[in-house]
Amino acid sequence: MTAEEVLVLAAAAADLEKGVDFYEIQKKNLGSYFFDSLISDIESLRIFAGVHAVHFGLHRMLSRRFPFAIYYSYDGHTVWVIAILDMRRNPALIRDQIDQRNKTTPSA
Repeated sequence: MTAEEVLVLAAAAADLEKGVDFYEIQKKNLGSYFFDSLISDIESLRIFAGVHAVHFGLHRMLSRRFPFAIYYSYDGHTVWVIAILDMRRNPALIRDQIDQRNKTTPSA
């Protein structure tokens, strides 16, 4: 089954920008590579939405190239990307962010 649309919520877009900034500080153009990689992962949700394990009430897809996870909800038609988080963080902080954002998600 394929998703008809993939929507990235504002908070998730801000997460992506933070990741770009972090990697750009590490090495010139690494931020652009990070962005392109994560966008590719997000676009793959059109095909693979719903197949990922559920963590903290949302599906979680791990990025192929970076230690980031894409948390999303899927209703059979639309994917809502809720968060794009660094997996090297404290799991309790990740859970708090997911819980807070999940309350405002259209399909949650």
